Amino acid sequence: MKFDNTEQLRNWSSRAVTIMGMSGVGKTTLANLLRDDDWFHYSVDYRIGTRYMGEHIVDNFKHEAMKNPFLRELLKTDSIYIASNISFNNLDPLSTYLGKPGSPDKGGIPFAEYKRRQAQHREAEIHALTDVPLFMEKARNIYGYEHFICDTGGSLCEVVNPADPGDTVLKSLSDNTLLLYIRGTKDHAAALVERFSEAPKPMYYQPEFLDKTWAAFKCEFDVPHDDEVDPDEFIVWGFEKLLHHRMPIYEQIAVKLGYTVEMQDIPLVRDEKDFMDLLARSIGS
Repeated sequence: MKFDNTEQLRNWSSRAVTIMGMSGVGKTTLANLLRDDDWFHYSVDYRIGTRYMGEHIVDNFKHEAMKNPFLRELLKTDSIYIASNISFNNLDPLSTYLGKPGSPDKGGIPFAEYKRRQAQHREAEIHALTDVPLFMEKARNIYGYEHFICDTGGSLCEVVNPADPGDTVLKSLSDNTLLLYIRGTKDHAAALVERFSEAPKPMYYQPEFLDKTWAAFKCEFDVPHDDEVDPDEFIVWGFEKLLHHRMPIYEQIAVKLGYTVEMQDIPLVRDEKDFMDLLARSIGS
């Protein structure tokens, strides 16, 4: 969805915006703010963790619980119930399920299992993104919301092909919403990596990029075997590589189908008026 000028934007009655960018640039903060101004907040990661990967997450909890004799007996007799308490602002159940590859002694999972869960996440993310038109309709017809904001995960750019004009996900999003890219520059990379290391979020790698990054990490740190990799070191090291890998893909999407704002502009947005002013400046005509 594109606008010829800011007047068209200002006259937009039922607004629908998809915000995209790397984890940590302010997408959820912005979506939470607009929710207070009566926008429907659709979180892609929340949809992934509940509708499409919820059973995988709970099964993983049960698998761990079955290792404890006390809990095992309670589970087998249906005496206890295990569920995921995932929320918009707490995606830990999804992060925990995706896990970190590497040494089991340091909390890692086998690389093959990590890749299997990555494939599950890819499928779930595509489904959650193509659910946007459905939830736009629900927001209006069931809940009475006039405006809609889609808060995407940092890996949106990994499950689409901006060079393909018929890409199912991008076509659905751009036909129904305005695409807004929140750009974090290279100068912000160190801060984002530090923030990520303190509070990791769900991550998805393209399979080819994951294999390349995994091999490069093992080579650089002279780790010959998969089960000797420190999972915490890899996950933070890999996130930094993802920053630089994803930036040009997001730029391509924004140039073709949407608009761009800077990461440092997001903390200045206090309400819906500020947000619409920011959008108007991004259109620039």
